[in-house]
Amino acid sequence: MIYMILIGLTSIIMAAFLELNRNTLFGWALWIALLAIFIILNSKGFFHDVWWKKAVKLLAYIVIFVLIAAVSWPPLQKVKAYDTKEVIRTETVKTEYGDVRGVVLEGEKSELFAGIPYAAPPVGELRWKKPQDAESWEGIRECDEFAPMSMQSRNLPVIDSLTQIIGYHDYEIRLDDQYREAVSEDSLYLNIWRPHGECEKLPVIVYIHGGSLQTGQPWYADYSGQGFAEKGAICVNMGYRLGVFGFLALDELAEEDADHTTGNYGLLDQIKALEWVRDNIAAFGGDPENVTLIGESAGAVCVDALCVSPLAEGLFERAVMESSTISSPEPPHSYRLYDEALSSGKDLMERYGCSSVEELRSLDAEKLVNEQATQHHVTIDGYVLPDTPYSLRKNGVHNEKALLHGFNAEESGPFILFSKASLKNYEQKVRAFFNEYADEVLALYPVQTDEEADQAWAEIYGAVFFNYSHHALNRLENENNVPVWQYLFTKSNGRLGCWHSGEMVYAFHNIPDKSKLYDEDDRKLSDLMNEYWISFAKTGNPNSGSESGFETSDSEQIMEFGNVNGMIDEPYLKLYEIIDRMQGVK
Repeated sequence: MIYMILIGLTSIIMAAFLELNRNTLFGWALWIALLAIFIILNSKGFFHDVWWKKAVKLLAYIVIFVLIAAVSWPPLQKVKAYDTKEVIRTETVKTEYGDVRGVVLEGEKSELFAGIPYAAPPVGELRWKKPQDAESWEGIRECDEFAPMSMQSRNLPVIDSLTQIIGYHDYEIRLDDQYREAVSEDSLYLNIWRPHGECEKLPVIVYIHGGSLQTGQPWYADYSGQGFAEKGAICVNMGYRLGVFGFLALDELAEEDADHTTGNYGLLDQIKALEWVRDNIAAFGGDPENVTLIGESAGAVCVDALCVSPLAEGLFERAVMESSTISSPEPPHSYRLYDEALSSGKDLMERYGCSSVEELRSLDAEKLVNEQATQHHVTIDGYVLPDTPYSLRKNGVHNEKALLHGFNAEESGPFILFSKASLKNYEQKVRAFFNEYADEVLALYPVQTDEEADQAWAEIYGAVFFNYSHHALNRLENENNVPVWQYLFTKSNGRLGCWHSGEMVYAFHNIPDKSKLYDEDDRKLSDLMNEYWISFAKTGNPNSGSESGFETSDSEQIMEFGNVNGMIDEPYLKLYEIIDRMQGVK
């Protein structure tokens, strides 16, 4: 009996693996056949043996399952762009490179053109070069699949599924997801969501996805452009080079470039996409003179960089930055100075035993992709970024005419999940970061229990690595007389809550209709935030719609989006004052 219970538990684990790992239906069929054989053999007394023979049979069962899992491993596959049973095609749209045709989405309120190339594939000799023009094509290009995500390291599918369960709490058992999303260096494509029907002179939103400049893709449901399109705006997002492919800097690469630039290939991709939007979006019904740039996390880092880059001047009117900027004197992440970038690139060359860029370009992408952790920083290269964003803004340089930005109450959640603070290590953590300013911080955040220590460290970490840079940016915008609105997202829910990126599904109006992880209050807040975002994209003022009450920020007050919505005192001012002194702000 114990042995059969063990077989049963092993079988449950096997079934869970096949589901969470998204193995093909062929694998399920083989495993079910294997399980049936074991059940039949048991009925014939096959398992009535001494313990070591039973152990061998159990081991054989596991070994055969491993082979089944291997032969039914989920294949790489592009993600389809439509959610209807039958593909409903849009009318043909002419672009400068050729004709495209998209798909009508479920509900027939919006359309999606997926996988439109905005640049040539950055492969071979074009690896680590500025993006080049896309090639033209004959006939109609059917834009019904998303292009592969940019080259990046991937977890096992089972790990991604467990992350969805533990982190997002919204895993869904399906029969149409037995594949892994395609990944490729050939990823410079964009997607366009627009309202269904006649469109003309609509506001355009261009979104840059996050992912620490290491990971991410432009089709994730939380920031799908469908929620904007159904409310009368056009939304565009794009793939751009990530990690070592997007942010490697080398002297040799600078020498071969006409403008002597290296290290910001991902940013150059985004600029190329914005140029494509300028030249083509009118054909989709968008207004090329009314473009709003939105980014979240590392995407917001990119938006901040583009806001002070001379190469992006005139390509957009206003900006939205969610949960990151690099306009503080010492940005906390996703950023480095030119010498640091060159030194890191030189170290990489030595690790791979390459004596020339040609040798490095000849390496397979799969061999280089794991360098994403060493090469994921915006670089002050003197070309894309002539100086630090802080210095440029202090000198009055900015491309945006208005700014909406903010952060979440629990930004630190996913980043300190496995490094909790306690009474035992709280003071050590604070002193390690604040050094001679630590006593002031400890006095500002006194703790007496492990729970208080963990909460205090979570607030401090979030303020240091996310919130403070927004505060610094807000002051700079005020100094430059740029209209600026700042928010704090505090809404809890059954999913991400107010963790890092938790606000996205609200602002983009993408809360699933049938999701039980959100209640009616969440949906009302999503309506409110989405209207503010769209009003801002239309006019540069979030209050232009039916909603009002979002006041411009003087850096001492901030708009709260949560159970109660309205202007509140900025809750971290005293900590910001300490960080100001640490970073030499007078």
